[in-house]
Amino acid sequence: MSTQTELEIVTPGAFASIQDEGRRGFRRIGVPWAGVLDRRLMRLANALAGRPEDAPVIECFDGGLHVVAHGGAVKLAVAGDAVVEVDGPEGRRQLAPWRSVTIAAGEALRIRKMGSGRIAMVAVAGLEVAPVMGSASTYVRAGLGGADGSGRALAAGMRLALAEADAWGSDRVLTQPPEPDPRPIRLVPGPQADHFSAAALEALVGGDYRVTAEADRMGVRLEGAKLEHSGAADIVSDATVPGSIQVPGAGQPIVLLADAQTAGGYPKIATVIGADLGRLAALRPGQTLRFATVTAAEGAQLARAEEAETRALITAIRPLPADGIDLLALYTGNLVDGVVHALDTEFRPLY
Repeated sequence: MSTQTELEIVTPGAFASIQDEGRRGFRRIGVPWAGVLDRRLMRLANALAGRPEDAPVIECFDGGLHVVAHGGAVKLAVAGDAVVEVDGPEGRRQLAPWRSVTIAAGEALRIRKMGSGRIAMVAVAGLEVAPVMGSASTYVRAGLGGADGSGRALAAGMRLALAEADAWGSDRVLTQPPEPDPRPIRLVPGPQADHFSAAALEALVGGDYRVTAEADRMGVRLEGAKLEHSGAADIVSDATVPGSIQVPGAGQPIVLLADAQTAGGYPKIATVIGADLGRLAALRPGQTLRFATVTAAEGAQLARAEEAETRALITAIRPLPADGIDLLALYTGNLVDGVVHALDTEFRPLY
């Protein structure tokens, strides 16, 4: 009798959950989309693992995720600027991110920490999750989706049963991963820009805002120049979307993300474009950002450009060499240490 292959969550890190593209079509009854905070990372992780681009992944924050294979080998792929380690019979070895790796039963993969950004996506070959309202995405507040359909985030001791995968082929690597994007976060004014003073939008795009500790999958509260309302700070509740920038009475903006409520009673001064929302969601508390305005037409053009860039990245994924040498890790590692002069008989380091 064959043994069930499972992936055990030893520790979930700061927060880890199963996400996909989200559940669409239910916002009219108050159900948020949920889903991954950075769709590009999901697509790259799945492409590295040989999975459909919209397959469920493990989304995790700030490092700390630790998983172990049981019952058989497991293929995983990590997308994001992460420090990745594998514990096996030969000890612990560090891998470059942006690649897949196959771990044997009993071996472990850890995301030790993040470099730039705070979000990583882990694709798992054979991970099949029964959809709830059309999506596997975990929405904790309403108890929807996730590993068992109850909406629970991943927790220590949970085991994910994996379906028998087809022939995997060689592991894969993204040879030229995306660089951190230093550009301002772009937004479209409105839909309630007229609820603010003439100087408010100028203030929003005129200086730095700091990400506060109140930042999660629901939204990011920012701290910076106060945005003055032209009248009352409340409106009759109306629809919100991920990217909406609400401004309560205190005048500090809140950018809504995937798990945010579907309606709200604070006026929305602007909306972050979809092409930049993943970048904003990946900012850590204490980091600063700047905004820049674009038109709705420019936002659509930027979305098309982002899609073209994502397709180019997926096309750039290559199989790792058959000998298993991770060239990306070699090229990005410090290979020069203790250089010596060839004619120095005592082989003293040159400084």
